[in-house]
Amino acid sequence: MLRAFLTGDPAAEGLFFAAVTTTGIFCRPTCTARKPDPRNVEFFATVSDALHSGYRPCKRCRPMDVARRPPALVERLRDAIERNPTGRLTDKDLAAMGIEPSTARRQFKTYTGATFHAYHRARRMGLALHDIRNGRGLLDIQLDRGFESASAFRGAFTKMFGVPPSKAKDRDCLLVRRFETPLGTMLALANDQGLHLLDFVERRGLERKLLTLRERLHAAIVPGNHEHLDAIAIQLRRYFAGEQLTFDVPLVLTGSPWEQRVWRRLLTIPPGRTKSYSQMAKELRRPEARRAVGRANGMNYLALVIPCHRVIRADGSLCGYGGGLWRKHWLLEHERRSLAPSSR
Repeated sequence: MLRAFLTGDPAAEGLFFAAVTTTGIFCRPTCTARKPDPRNVEFFATVSDALHSGYRPCKRCRPMDVARRPPALVERLRDAIERNPTGRLTDKDLAAMGIEPSTARRQFKTYTGATFHAYHRARRMGLALHDIRNGRGLLDIQLDRGFESASAFRGAFTKMFGVPPSKAKDRDCLLVRRFETPLGTMLALANDQGLHLLDFVERRGLERKLLTLRERLHAAIVPGNHEHLDAIAIQLRRYFAGEQLTFDVPLVLTGSPWEQRVWRRLLTIPPGRTKSYSQMAKELRRPEARRAVGRANGMNYLALVIPCHRVIRADGSLCGYGGGLWRKHWLLEHERRSLAPSSR
């Protein structure tokens, strides 16, 4: 990492952040500022790690900028998959592209959380399920998706979705995409019904929520494209740019009746405003249920979109945000600044 930082290696972009102990500033690997003494540098995996350690973002390279792109190598590999999602990219193929296979595997898993081959396989299976649900014949799907035998296709499909292709017409899947934001990477899940999940990837309890969605919907989670994912990508960019602080993508609420009541009430809190847990409980006609409101907030599957960050203590202090209190503070200040007359 030190060598990549000192040389400004573009391939390291998105993989780590470098902090300078003598200035208290953290930077992207590609920052063009004068490089510090290596003895004064430490590294962090995420923006939040650097912020929690007391560093502030560099004004030159803007490490919290929403426009931060994935590492160039990761984008190149994903583009290769989208050009030929049914093919197979072997180590020999990667080498022919001028890509060192071990570097590809390491960077791809660091950024996406999945190995390159697992991501590719999931993409193929997601497309196969799409074909089945649209009435295509199994033999055509098997051949078009790159399987030489029916048994290999059936085995791979069943392992992914839990049922064989012949019984999968009513099987659903959730399409997943990652987004870069100034507050860190977010994960979104959607299908034709709407957006099911939007949350920060390092948030406590995210894995449990993913498991709950898979079990309740009997759906696999696979990478893919969808109009609802495209919509939330645009709306997130506008939100963090301060251009639009509300969202209108269709939502699917996964929770108990009480949780859903709380979440729908949260949707009535406008940007720039806050309510206390006690206020929420009274509005829900359960004035004694302040703690239950807090628990429902903590189970919110749709961060930012359902604005649980706008609920605070009665004395005005912040508490209880699964994404971290530093994020809650940032979001409230961002909305306040964006709505201020001088910002328009």
